[in-house]
Amino acid sequence: MNSTIIWHNPRCSKSREALSILQDTASKYELVKYLDITLNKEQIKDTLKMLGFSSAREWMRTKEDIYKELQLKDEKNEEKLIEAMLKYPKLIERPVIIKGDRAIIARPPSLVTEFLQS
Repeated sequence: MNSTIIWHNPRCSKSREALSILQDTASKYELVKYLDITLNKEQIKDTLKMLGFSSAREWMRTKEDIYKELQLKDEKNEEKLIEAMLKYPKLIERPVIIKGDRAIIARPPSLVTEFLQS
């Protein structure tokens, strides 16, 4: 049985709330502090598929200053969007909950319970 994975940012209240729900409901889970590790392109692409997104932009925090600085709003090249997420992981919307071959962005965090039960 696969454990549940959470891509977590401890400074984010929504991420902390999702982690708390996970601690109460999942028998075991893996905590990934994605801002503190180096993600690779395969992880991003695999997770994009699990999330069901057709574009990396759907997973990006478009209100981040770095999004505006890099002028990503007009970027059409998916590889460049993914490269930006790898170089600047704070562009990644969180928290991400992964179970098996499925993933969600737990916003609102209450989605965690429903996701784990499905």
